[in-house]
Amino acid sequence: MSPTFGKIIQINCSLVVSLLMLNGWGASVKTAIAGTMEPAQRIADVAAIPDSIKVPNGEQLLLKASAKGSQIYICKPKSESPEQYEWTLKAPDAVLLNEQGQDLGKHYAGPTWEAKDGSKVVGKLKSKVNAPQDDAIPWLLLEAQSHEGNGIFRQVNWIQRINTVGGKAPVQGCDKSSENREISVNYTADYLFYKIKQ
Repeated sequence: MSPTFGKIIQINCSLVVSLLMLNGWGASVKTAIAGTMEPAQRIADVAAIPDSIKVPNGEQLLLKASAKGSQIYICKPKSESPEQYEWTLKAPDAVLLNEQGQDLGKHYAGPTWEAKDGSKVVGKLKSKVNAPQDDAIPWLLLEAQSHEGNGIFRQVNWIQRINTVGGKAPVQGCDKSSENREISVNYTADYLFYKIKQ
């Protein structure tokens, strides 16, 4: 292929992208371009979710949010071997952002998701799968157990945590001398919230 022909193709591709952006396809084009970004900077395609953490039939996606914060761990004796110690998850502590990057609410112990409109949902773990990256916390499926308020989270039945980056407890640093010590490990993730199909 000649350099001139290659240049023509490059210019034509740029024109196509520009036209798509003008015709309201901006979000799709941005998503395609975002393939080179870090996982934490975009919200994953729902189709890429493993079967073991998929929501039941009859649910529809209500809301996507990205979380940025930390997983808080506490050094505790192991339940099966009290003479040994391990980092145990105490709670998440993260802010929730919508797809435009605006503050949507927060995520904390419960696990609880709380929206700016005052609504809350508390989830219970149903299943999990290891993240693609070894140093990232698992992907989860949680079922809603309770609600508060009449806002957006009032409708939530199921929650998925995907696209995790970081957040895993350290392998070392937890022994008898550091019992009850807390540490915070930075993480990001995407949360998908589902409601019953109308």
